[in-house]
Amino acid sequence: MKVTQTSAKSTSTSAVDKEHDGFTDEERGAMKERAQELRTAARRGPRAAKPDTESEVLAKIAEMPEADGVLAERIHRIVKASAPDLSPKLWYGMPAYARNGKVVCFFQSAQKFKARYATLGFSDLADLDDGAMWPTSYALTKLTAADEARIGELIGLAAG
Repeated sequence: MKVTQTSAKSTSTSAVDKEHDGFTDEERGAMKERAQELRTAARRGPRAAKPDTESEVLAKIAEMPEADGVLAERIHRIVKASAPDLSPKLWYGMPAYARNGKVVCFFQSAQKFKARYATLGFSDLADLDDGAMWPTSYALTKLTAADEARIGELIGLAAG
């Protein structure tokens, strides 16, 4: 008796396939912004004067809708106060903070990705390890004084 195996993938198109056709417009836009950031950095060359990346970040924050802009501005101030050694830079068109050119944490606008909340995220370079499991991003809708204090602690830990 011969056993025939069939693929787990169905030949019919599911509802999920109809809804998802690769990257969203927002994701493609973010990738284009990242490519532009890399081209700009490459054009500067290694001997060029150090760019004023903080003004680029502040300009991007100023372009955001008010709700996201207020959150991003407050996150920027917290990062500058809690980890002054982290350098602000744009990363996928969003504010990010890096050590030696590598992103440690970033802010993601809710509006840019049509999400219901903004995000404060941390890369794998962030020193937030706590056992075998820990959060790497946080949803933000508003910030209280307690939230700002907690974010300051997280940024301080992440920066090492």
